[in-house]
Amino acid sequence: MRIERIYNRVIFDELVRRPDLNLSFQFQDGLDMKWAGHPNWYFRISKHSLPFLKTEHTSPAFFADQFPAGEKIDNYVLKPLYSFAGLGVDMEPTCDKISGLKNPHDWILQKKVSYAAFVPTVEGPKSKAEIRMMFVWPENDRDPILVNNLIRMSQGKMMGVDFNKDKTWVGASIALHACAEC
Repeated sequence: MRIERIYNRVIFDELVRRPDLNLSFQFQDGLDMKWAGHPNWYFRISKHSLPFLKTEHTSPAFFADQFPAGEKIDNYVLKPLYSFAGLGVDMEPTCDKISGLKNPHDWILQKKVSYAAFVPTVEGPKSKAEIRMMFVWPENDRDPILVNNLIRMSQGKMMGVDFNKDKTWVGASIALHACAEC
């Protein structure tokens, strides 16, 4: 099957940190296809946009160099803007750590989210879960279309396999969802 468009969520610093990855192509190759999304778009709609979202449905976030003096830092998580899979996330930031950042505008402080432990397990402790949804937005359509989702489960402080290595009933899956046309 001919591939004409590839969704690009490549994190280049992750590629540098993972020399064990053996890709069968180079991103600089002249491929006969279109990239659906430049990696910078991912960053712009991911962590970089969080400090600008001020709604009752979003967790408050600030660039590290704009963190309000009246906020309690213990209630926040320090995240690098340009990382992947939780690399560099600090669950226990301090004012000293913030003042020691080389480029504080490349970091955000986001209010901690308390995930509810609600998924029963055979071993006793319930797992926490989050649902991430992927939408596509065809060029001439009025609305985006939900095409996939990702369910991540955890028993640790963070979602993701690197933070749950010694735990069971964690990981990722998908959920069934109703189709608007169905």
